[in-house]
Amino acid sequence: MALDQILQALIDKECSKAHSHAVILRVQSGDGRVDFKGSAGEARPDTRFPIASVAKMFTATLIMQLVEKGQIELDQTVQSILTDVDLSGLHVVKGVDYGAVLTVRQLLHQTSGLADYYESDLANDLKLGKDRSYDLGEVLRMTQALAPQTAPGSGRSYYSDTNFQLLGAVIEAATGQSLDQALQTRICAPLGLTQTAVLTGTDVGLPVYHKDQLLKIPRILTSMGPDGGIISTLDEMMIFLRAFMQNQLFKPENAAQMRQWNRLFFPLHYGYGLMRIKLPRWMTLLRATPELIGHSGASGSFAYYAPEPDIYVIGTFNQTDAPRRPIGFMFKVLSFVAKHGGPR
Repeated sequence: MALDQILQALIDKECSKAHSHAVILRVQSGDGRVDFKGSAGEARPDTRFPIASVAKMFTATLIMQLVEKGQIELDQTVQSILTDVDLSGLHVVKGVDYGAVLTVRQLLHQTSGLADYYESDLANDLKLGKDRSYDLGEVLRMTQALAPQTAPGSGRSYYSDTNFQLLGAVIEAATGQSLDQALQTRICAPLGLTQTAVLTGTDVGLPVYHKDQLLKIPRILTSMGPDGGIISTLDEMMIFLRAFMQNQLFKPENAAQMRQWNRLFFPLHYGYGLMRIKLPRWMTLLRATPELIGHSGASGSFAYYAPEPDIYVIGTFNQTDAPRRPIGFMFKVLSFVAKHGGPR
């Protein structure tokens, strides 16, 4: 059986599982010999879909570009950039207020220790399909009402969407553009992307589910912006992912800096807007598994590069009840490619 048929059968099998309504997958090798695009269920291979937290890679790219142009500095305080936003009282740990001294680097590396606004009642609203809009001010209020994760600079990354909401505001303040304008002029236009944008309005592309409940949440999705509110396609995500990993969007030395990995939560490590997945041998019957670098999203979205086999894997399940599901799925894909991915 040809690799294309094997991968399509894998997609079909995944889509036949409980609470699965759509699966789309794009796989490409660095040399182009493997090039697959498939779908099952409610989706087509060219369907636009919300990429969820994979959007953080776009936000990180914009931040690093601004650093390279000297418009901001990684160790600059966020408060010095967001002069119209009061960050005092946002992050108080053991009586010490760290809000005004948080840096761009700490937000990008998820080492600020800020609470994750998504873990407020917003997470439950999303799962119940209760739609509502919010802005940065509301994000900061939701964050302040939650217990902080730790003081900044602990040496470990703690995942927080609040970090990237603030980074989105930094981008807008530094460029004088909206987040979407910055995205279009600095990433999409240079790469020729026409279907990738910050979500606006009610068209969110492929419908998102929580188990079997259709989530009609366009206002939540459009409010996520820099931490999870971008829409794209498999083809355009592949162009972006390749450009990102091949250092076409920023200097190689900055690409290396972005891969300073901190422990996040098993089996993930975090860099600068990047996740790393490397399974230990005790989980894989002592067999080595590829390292994956990229990002995942709460909707089952994923965009990763496996350097050792030189394979790019992108897709989504568009369901929120099992966000870690893509990890096992990607390793199955890579296993099949390794076995059957010879010259086309």
